[in-house]
Amino acid sequence: MQLGRYPAARHVVAHVSDTHLLAEGAPLGGVADTVTALQRTTTQLARLGGTLDAIVVTGDVTDLGEADAYHRIRAALEPLARETGAELIWVMGNHDERGAFRSELLDEPATEQPVHQVVQVGGLRVIALDTSVPGYHHGALDAASLAWLDAVLADPAPEGTVIAMHHAPIATPLSLMDVLELRDQDELADIVRGRDVRMILGGHLHYAANGMFAGIPVSVAGATSYTMDLSTPPGELEGIDGGRSFTLVHVYDDSIVTSVVPVGPFPLVTSFGAEFLAEVERLSPDGRLERFSRKRPPSP
Repeated sequence: MQLGRYPAARHVVAHVSDTHLLAEGAPLGGVADTVTALQRTTTQLARLGGTLDAIVVTGDVTDLGEADAYHRIRAALEPLARETGAELIWVMGNHDERGAFRSELLDEPATEQPVHQVVQVGGLRVIALDTSVPGYHHGALDAASLAWLDAVLADPAPEGTVIAMHHAPIATPLSLMDVLELRDQDELADIVRGRDVRMILGGHLHYAANGMFAGIPVSVAGATSYTMDLSTPPGELEGIDGGRSFTLVHVYDDSIVTSVVPVGPFPLVTSFGAEFLAEVERLSPDGRLERFSRKRPPSP
């Protein structure tokens, strides 16, 4: 039921990034419990039930490209995708290895070719674009990859396109991360500008961020493994065991809204349940304002 100006979103996409799992569930850097963080993420996503249309994981799925680590994340996310009916879309990251990524996540022959995919989510097209460079941590798009993307975008999708890529084409205040940025951005801009691309989803930075690229909104999901602390002095780079998050992407007919979801659990401060919502729905528009908008006088 529509209670305000905006109807329900046409599509809901869970954007998860930089899970960095290790074989046997080993702690990342000997400190970060990436397995528990992923479990908490899936638990929170499961609460959304059948409202989820897609789960997009934008790279660095594993830290070292180990087969066991890929098995573990499949075991965590595939049941969730089945239960919710969501499309599960994997995107290559610089810590992933193309051969193992293909064989262990996609059940395809292990090759070193870029892992590009096109997935339809109803009328919305999601393009998984591989920006990884074998043997390096920076990102790049070769001529063949750019030509492939250009050919795909030549035919508009009914509800537009979302591009999911690991190396997000936006600026970062972390100067050292500039070394690991995406190359070939001018060439990419020439291809996506004026097409039906409604948003670009990215990872890699290990903190949630938003920006613009070639007139297109860019949303970077915070990592579930660890978070970069942007309050460190200029020139320093520190990853902390906290601040984990994922993003929910709500796709409307004429807009897209992204929302950062902290990975908990946390103490509950306030709560309005389904019974209260049902009560509000039964009221008239004026009655809803009186029930939920009017300020109450302070207690004596």
